[in-house]
Amino acid sequence: MAMGAGTRIIVIGTPSAGKTTLARNIAGRLGLAHIELDAINWQPDWRDLDRHDQPEFVRRVTLAVQAKRWVADGNYASVRDMLWRHATHLLWLDYERPVIMAQVIARSVYRATLGGEVWAGTGNREHWHDFMRPSHPIRWAWSTWRQRRRQTEERLRQPEFAQLIVLRLRRPAEAKRVLIRLQPGGAAIARRYP
Repeated sequence: MAMGAGTRIIVIGTPSAGKTTLARNIAGRLGLAHIELDAINWQPDWRDLDRHDQPEFVRRVTLAVQAKRWVADGNYASVRDMLWRHATHLLWLDYERPVIMAQVIARSVYRATLGGEVWAGTGNREHWHDFMRPSHPIRWAWSTWRQRRRQTEERLRQPEFAQLIVLRLRRPAEAKRVLIRLQPGGAAIARRYP
């Protein structure tokens, strides 16, 4: 199926799989609006909008997906079904645990070392002392990897998501190849699931 006028893509995967980077690159390549769910969710002082004001989080995401053409990245359960129902394509960055762990550790060390804001205007920064928290991306990625893979496989078998063109990518190199193949108004993304 070719990427056309009503293209709506959701990019999913575990923390540090590269969802935002791929989504941003696809948006730039195809001229799509980019919806970064983490940037909508995380407020100053690490306030988690999805947890503390879920109706507001859902409202903001719902407004963002009113665009005719978009690419979104993220895994929030509160908006997942809505996004998947609206999407035309789903790109699943389903990398093996060692790949994910190498990427999440590298990203966290980079962020903690440089001390820059994770999302502009929030003041949120990663700090070394946060690494041991159960909610830190390193620990979260390790402890949820297997469960998230199983749950995603189960969800993709549900008939309500049968309209999705699903591309299950197993290696970062496959994501790079997808990006290379995409051209404005053109290249096809074929179903490759499971």
